[in-house]
Amino acid sequence: MGKFNGHFYPGLYLFSYGLYQATVVFKAMIVNDSLLYPAHPPRNKGIWARLWEISYRGLIKVVTGSILTVYVVFCLDDGMVFMDRELPPRFMYPKEWQHLTMFILLTLNGCVDVMSKNLLPQRCVLLEKGTSTLTFYVLLMLLVSHVQGSTGVELQTHSLLVLVVFLLMLVLTIELWAPDAFHLSLIETFLFLMMGSWLVQVGFILYRPVSGYPWQDDDISDIMFITTFFCWHVMINALCLLGIYGISSFWHRWYSPSLKLTGSTEAPHYTSPEGFLNKLLPEVEQSENDKQALLLSESAL
Repeated sequence: MGKFNGHFYPGLYLFSYGLYQATVVFKAMIVNDSLLYPAHPPRNKGIWARLWEISYRGLIKVVTGSILTVYVVFCLDDGMVFMDRELPPRFMYPKEWQHLTMFILLTLNGCVDVMSKNLLPQRCVLLEKGTSTLTFYVLLMLLVSHVQGSTGVELQTHSLLVLVVFLLMLVLTIELWAPDAFHLSLIETFLFLMMGSWLVQVGFILYRPVSGYPWQDDDISDIMFITTFFCWHVMINALCLLGIYGISSFWHRWYSPSLKLTGSTEAPHYTSPEGFLNKLLPEVEQSENDKQALLLSESAL
């Protein structure tokens, strides 16, 4: 799994996820809709309304994480052996076990998204955001440990990847207090694009160099150009976001200007603990008032 496919396919998924997220964010910005609770066309009724409310993002996470997990388990000839039989026993395939942990986290994150949006009586956005944030905290720890023993080109490429994951972790942490902020969602989308495209680039640098010759760990020019390529990815992904915004704006303003969206009929959702408390306190106060009225009526009798 630590070869080309182990970098290319996860990177391709992350980049595709970033593109999808970009379309969602820009659509909400253009039509002045909610990011957390998007409206749906009024024609969607019955089964179409239920299909609209399915957490496709969570399902994609579950399917992708499950496929990558199965691939990691069966990519080794002798299987995922935990420890060898020598004395003293030693742990086997530490990087593959780290990959397995990452993909299991992705699967569990998708399960939480589906459960929150489609199974719970009331959607809990705080649970979804908190699970995603915790996933990237664990991912950051795994990546920092993943580069142990790496040198030269591999260390430089993975250090830049750790930087992107760290920034994404910070943005997700801030979103716990501002889950519906457009600017934070836009930064999150950009970092997902960066993480995906750079992971694909790392696969080509380490295992399938375009020139046909491997990069040299002791060549300072190769190390410097890795950072240069990373900066090019920053500019290309920023231009990609601008292009998606332009296409989305053109589409929604010219091809569907009369599109009217209606609010979803789902149960109310909570974006923070305060939302739950604000709903709960009036109910408690009303219950206490009813009890006091009952006692007064009984004393009057």
